[in-house]
Amino acid sequence: MSKTIFEYSVSGRKGVTLPPRDSDSKLEGIIPGKFLRQDKAKLPEVTELDVMRHYIALSHKNHFIEKGLYPLGSCTMKYNPKVHEVLVRHSCFNNIHAYQDEQTLQGSLAILYELQQDLAEISGMAQVTLQPVAGAQGEFAGIKIIEAYHHAKGNTHKTKIILPDSAHGTNPATCSLVGYDVVELKSDAEGRVDLAKLKELIDDNVAGFMLTNPNTLGLFESQIVEIAELIHSVDGLMYMDGANLNALLGIVQPGKIGFDVMHYNLHKTFTTPHGGGGPGSGPVGVVEKLIPYLPVPMIAKNDDGYFFDYRHEATSIGKVHTYYGNFAIMLRAYIYIKMLGPDGLRRVSENAIINANYLMKLVAPYYHIEHQESCMHEFVADGTKQKKENGVSTLDIAKRLLDKGYHAPTIYFPLIIHEALMIEPTETESKESIDAFANAMIEIAMECKDNPEMMHDAPLTTPVRRVDDVRAVKILDLRYQIEN
Repeated sequence: MSKTIFEYSVSGRKGVTLPPRDSDSKLEGIIPGKFLRQDKAKLPEVTELDVMRHYIALSHKNHFIEKGLYPLGSCTMKYNPKVHEVLVRHSCFNNIHAYQDEQTLQGSLAILYELQQDLAEISGMAQVTLQPVAGAQGEFAGIKIIEAYHHAKGNTHKTKIILPDSAHGTNPATCSLVGYDVVELKSDAEGRVDLAKLKELIDDNVAGFMLTNPNTLGLFESQIVEIAELIHSVDGLMYMDGANLNALLGIVQPGKIGFDVMHYNLHKTFTTPHGGGGPGSGPVGVVEKLIPYLPVPMIAKNDDGYFFDYRHEATSIGKVHTYYGNFAIMLRAYIYIKMLGPDGLRRVSENAIINANYLMKLVAPYYHIEHQESCMHEFVADGTKQKKENGVSTLDIAKRLLDKGYHAPTIYFPLIIHEALMIEPTETESKESIDAFANAMIEIAMECKDNPEMMHDAPLTTPVRRVDDVRAVKILDLRYQIEN
């Protein structure tokens, strides 16, 4: 276990020399005495070198995309160009304030306006809001827009939203949060929407259908046009969870195949330093008839320049985030789109699809794969063979991968695949790195046969060995306790 910074502390050591402070008595007139500290703060006494070595050592014990392949399915953990970081940190961007006068923000507003237009073009949508700051918040805004549309039409009887059983967990949570009843739709034997069952579920109370395409099995919903026709026949709306848009860039425009609303994960599809819980960005695109319900303000343009547009304030769902979204994340996405252009964006998806299919073929002889047809950007293998024959679980396999120098894939999701290993290599991995990861997976498959007991103890070489996940959730210990 790594030491905490407090444990490096030695009395009298300093990292910096601060100027003498004024007497605390001068603070009495500003801050009431009862709020002033009476005893000395117990802070670590360390040198600057101690601090640097401590945090550098911790960073090396973590896993990150620059260290190795990060095959976390559905999360699209791809390498992000460092030139973006140089540009985003330029003083012309990081010294502005969201409440400046519009006329002093013209350059930044121009970027946001163009990003709105680019995202609309990429997706085939009519208009895009940049406000939501995460995929989940984008979902919330999108479902609120669906609700606003139905309320405006007097469709108060529309209380249900249909979701497939392969949906991301945020989908049913979002629908419930907005107030809709969630209706689960079972997938068919091919891992896609079961049209026959969908027809049984559709009635006049359906407000919409929420679908990830490609779905969480990495399969494109090839019957999407017919699905959309069924939902639209009862005046329902089609929502696309854009988590897997990395497979569609330059190939498919969701707005042209039946979707009415969708969110984009800029931090996945259009690059951002990914991990640690954020930051993120979840813009929402809509078709023409839903524009009046978008959050305000939008970024608009007239003969005088760019401005915050409150035109639809009376019908809007309102504001979903303070200010206008995570500007630095949107700036990275803007740079990424402009540098790649239409052809480059298409190559992103083509390479992601090729990499996923290549990796699937390499590991298929060693792991069960329920759906072995050509996938999109990811595929789902599973550990059912290893569990049945050797008593080794998917969790064991994932932990052993840490010993091989890789982050584990997403495990036990989607729920419709037992012992699931959801693997996404992304487009930025080379053939050599994919070969190396496949070899690690194959080595583990052999170890499951030859030494299953060792698999139960993995990881064996990491700074922290296998933890008790249940206990960790129940008994949180998140801060260092100073001994008296």
